[in-house]
Amino acid sequence: MATSTIKRIVIDGYRKFDHLDIEPTARMNILVGDNESGKSTLTEAIYLALSGKINGRSASEELNPFWFHRPRVLEYFEKHGSPQAIAAPQIFIELHLGDGDDNVHQLRGVHNSLKLDCPGVRLLIEPNEDFEQEFAAYMMDRPPRVLPVEFYRVEWRDFSDRVLTARPKELAVSFIDSRTIRSTSGVDYHTREMLSGHLDPKERAVISLAHRRAKQDITDNHLAGINDRIAQGSRSLHDRPLGLQMDQSARTSWEVGIVPQVDDIPFGMAGQGQQAAVKVSLAMSRTSGRSRYVLIEEPENHLSHTSLTKLVDRIEQFTSDGDQQTFITTHSSFVLNRLGLDKLLLIHDGQTAKLTALDPRTVAYFRKLSGYDTLRLVLAQKVALVEGPSDDIVLQRAVRDATGKDPIDLGIDIISMQGLAFRRALEVCAALDRSAIAIRDNDGKDRANLRAKLQKLLADGRRELLMGDPACGKTLEPQLIAVNDEATLRRVLGLPDDTELNKWMTNGKTEAALRILDSDESIVMPDYINQAVKLLVS
Repeated sequence: MATSTIKRIVIDGYRKFDHLDIEPTARMNILVGDNESGKSTLTEAIYLALSGKINGRSASEELNPFWFHRPRVLEYFEKHGSPQAIAAPQIFIELHLGDGDDNVHQLRGVHNSLKLDCPGVRLLIEPNEDFEQEFAAYMMDRPPRVLPVEFYRVEWRDFSDRVLTARPKELAVSFIDSRTIRSTSGVDYHTREMLSGHLDPKERAVISLAHRRAKQDITDNHLAGINDRIAQGSRSLHDRPLGLQMDQSARTSWEVGIVPQVDDIPFGMAGQGQQAAVKVSLAMSRTSGRSRYVLIEEPENHLSHTSLTKLVDRIEQFTSDGDQQTFITTHSSFVLNRLGLDKLLLIHDGQTAKLTALDPRTVAYFRKLSGYDTLRLVLAQKVALVEGPSDDIVLQRAVRDATGKDPIDLGIDIISMQGLAFRRALEVCAALDRSAIAIRDNDGKDRANLRAKLQKLLADGRRELLMGDPACGKTLEPQLIAVNDEATLRRVLGLPDDTELNKWMTNGKTEAALRILDSDESIVMPDYINQAVKLLVS
């Protein structure tokens, strides 16, 4: 069965997002960003538009003043009553769907912000005209800078402008949030909803009837003697006999009392990692009624490396074999590398960037080296790529000498390539249009030729490849010796006169760099190191 994937997401005025317009990939989307960047807000918005719910309750019941983009709210209050007054803040979330499923054509229309003729759903939160006078009175009474959401309305419609009161069956969605799993809380709303999807109406009816019979049996048999005793003792208090019975109302239905089990252990008592894995399996299983859209928050939580490897493999298999569209938030480079850098959706300060232009060989390269901390490369404000620890340490000293601060305090992340090819890292930076300075040894080769091999990935002043003059040596150590007085270097390194300086520094690269970092002596840096510092701190 073909799935109508989410082709476009438009969010306006919701939490972190002033305005967002993105086109996710058809299968896997890996949402990456710093804390509070908006990753979870995006998945929350998707779920809200697909289901009309949040935290298991309708959007109108959960509506909160802090759903609205805070800068817009503050601007509204600041300008209210002035000639520059603006309209009260609104929220809309739109999901534009593809034509992969004929069943979604009933959702088709042009009632969306882009006036496009396509299937889709839209959630709009705006002031309710029925409370226009109350809203105006609230604003005249010097209110706190909090929107009166009691005077707002939530409208959930498809693009044909049909009002939606329940999630269309074509938009089945599962939400797995491993961050909020509690080992003693039984089963959450989302898990219960996924489990219910495995039952057809006849099976649900059979279970419900059996549940009612069991409760009636308890009333008729096990409570009978107790009720006789209560009735006799209560005659003086009431003219009709009192007693106990099992509650048969809807709020005590079998769905409330039933919980899943894992290897004969109640789900809520299973380990948190096991719970996360079970949720993913339920959401992505190949049974009828399975979810078409799967939202997974930080699958790496509570899992050992081995368990995470198995879970990521399962996610990758389900996504590649099936027709589900998946959105995953993560802080794990391992998850990102294994599932593919080309599926990355970087979120920063309410904006997004994609890595769709990556060479497939680069994607495979990082997948094989899944332990490499790619997220540092993706998230850093300023990147300095170096060959190894000694280059890292010496560059730290150079930045400190130039600015009086450590690189990390300036937002500079020095990343050691640890044998990885500079080309792969620079390709990621180029795809994100990220500035990066790569510093490498010349290895006795012509610098122009080495630079020419990477020229397509470089950009003047933004992405540079810097190397020392071959006349001063092949590596960092002879470059340092060439521009410093030998006596000074011996004092910095604590070496006697009979120690061969170049040999000692080359054999003990990291130790030499650490002594340079810790020394109070002034030291001259090679020109290419100084050039790198200038570019990084500018």
